[in-house]
Amino acid sequence: MDNFDVSDMSNALKESTSNQASNPTESSTAAREKGWTTPKGYDYEKYTSTVPPLTQPQGENQEQSPEWAAQAAKYEWKDEFGDVGPRNTELEEMLFRSEFTNRTGLKIGNIQNIEVIAESRERPSPIKNFDDAGLHPIMRENIRLCRYEFPTPIQAYSIPAVLTGHDLIAIAQTGSGKTAAFLIPVLSQLMGKAKKLAASRPNVAAGYNPSADSVRAEPLVLIVAPTRELSTQIFDEARRLCYRSMLRPCVVYGGAPVRDQREELQRGCDILIATPGRLLDFMDKPHILSLRRVKYTIIDEADELLQSDWESDFAKIMSGGDINEDADHRYMMFSATFNKDCRKLARNYLAEDHVRVRIGRPGSTHANVDQNIIYAEPPLKKQCLYDLLLAMPPSRTLIFVNSKTQADFLDDYLYNMGLPSTSIHSDRTQREREDALRAFRTAKCPILVATGVSARGLDIKNVMHVVNFDLPRVQHGGITEYVHRIGRTARIGNEGLATSFYNHDNDADLAPDLVKLLIENKQTVPDFLESYRPSDDVVNFDDNTDDEKSDEDNNGEADAWGGGGGIPMGDDAEEAEGDSKWEF
Repeated sequence: MDNFDVSDMSNALKESTSNQASNPTESSTAAREKGWTTPKGYDYEKYTSTVPPLTQPQGENQEQSPEWAAQAAKYEWKDEFGDVGPRNTELEEMLFRSEFTNRTGLKIGNIQNIEVIAESRERPSPIKNFDDAGLHPIMRENIRLCRYEFPTPIQAYSIPAVLTGHDLIAIAQTGSGKTAAFLIPVLSQLMGKAKKLAASRPNVAAGYNPSADSVRAEPLVLIVAPTRELSTQIFDEARRLCYRSMLRPCVVYGGAPVRDQREELQRGCDILIATPGRLLDFMDKPHILSLRRVKYTIIDEADELLQSDWESDFAKIMSGGDINEDADHRYMMFSATFNKDCRKLARNYLAEDHVRVRIGRPGSTHANVDQNIIYAEPPLKKQCLYDLLLAMPPSRTLIFVNSKTQADFLDDYLYNMGLPSTSIHSDRTQREREDALRAFRTAKCPILVATGVSARGLDIKNVMHVVNFDLPRVQHGGITEYVHRIGRTARIGNEGLATSFYNHDNDADLAPDLVKLLIENKQTVPDFLESYRPSDDVVNFDDNTDDEKSDEDNNGEADAWGGGGGIPMGDDAEEAEGDSKWEF
């Protein structure tokens, strides 16, 4: 599986027909003949059991439930270690050499050559390689273990901005390395100071007695992410980049047991990754969590939390919930889409000398995604999807729909047609969601049907194909949601294909923006969308990004440092029943 390139998929797409098998028995046979694996049924007993994970008795054919994502192994520091902890070969193998960890692709040059605009009162110079960035030696070694050879543009500009003590707004395309862009400089800054700055905590690696050794969590870094899946993904990256250092990452999110997460916090926490709802819950329990030591507050996918219905909760999170009078507290906001109103609100929380980095146009996609739009009448969409999947080489395929009910129906349809599918949405229990994502990541179920809850941040290796079974509605995310959805493929320099089913009755409102995005990325505009093509192919977006400087409250002192091209760094939406984008 996955041993092919995007051109093979695009050719298969053009040749797909509607002459495939149409009943479940024939369809299952056809799916096996095309190379798809056998579908895996749900073990409902596992999900209804009250026995905690990892303690259920295993029957002859029963798989043991894996641990919660929040309980994944991390490097545990011992008091007798010096400035750098010794290697743990077993943990190192798991963290850095897993076959399911995403790697930089051959088309990384397409990301590195995107135009960069960076504005601030000062001029921090972008780095051209990690060796010259002034990073802590252990951070540099962890970057090597992650196989990050050269910084992507967002990393090249964000790392020096953070290292020179600036607040930051950073906007870059999906799959461009934003998580490492904030983790690398922040963790590097703290690695040499952790013993002085961190709160006291038990010597967990030497043994831990909850009744005697538990402490209040007082993290140095707070990272807020919109969804559970994204928060655990950031946690995984933090586990890698904190390796062999004193810094201890933890993650808290809804759906998983509060008690387990509380116990993890009480073992000590230096880096806290959280979804907003569960974070606010713990902030109301100051004997468990205090944010008074926080030096860095980072908001990922910040434009979502800056919406008006989250403004009061956002203000509470940014205030820290308890006393934090540290003048050195730095704030950072990252996203792929960040409209002007959100940027305006963000500046209320940032220092006047904050740095704003923009890689390409906010809300744009990049050339590594091959976008195809197919006209499909609603009654025929399921058959079209089945034909499409069988016409292409089997690969990890992420299918987006606009409602939780549709996700369940489509998952059942594909499963009954012999295709190895699973689904994820907010009505699933957290155990089901984590199991579905694990099955997708390991290709046990290489087809994942998802709602918009999975549109942001999800980074799975070898997701070669994203299908918009339903295009997002304009009133529920529109073109911004589309950009995030198709950004689940073609990550960090890899290639990918995005196929969208279009119908005039349901999708006409999205058509003008969709056509502009296709033209901007030199994609084919299908005949049925030609009427929406702007005259002379002149594409104007309503983002008003270039007017940003006129709104800066800095007497015109903002100064562009960068722009005009990339830097050389190598050889090369839910409907009414839908999901909330921010979670507990």
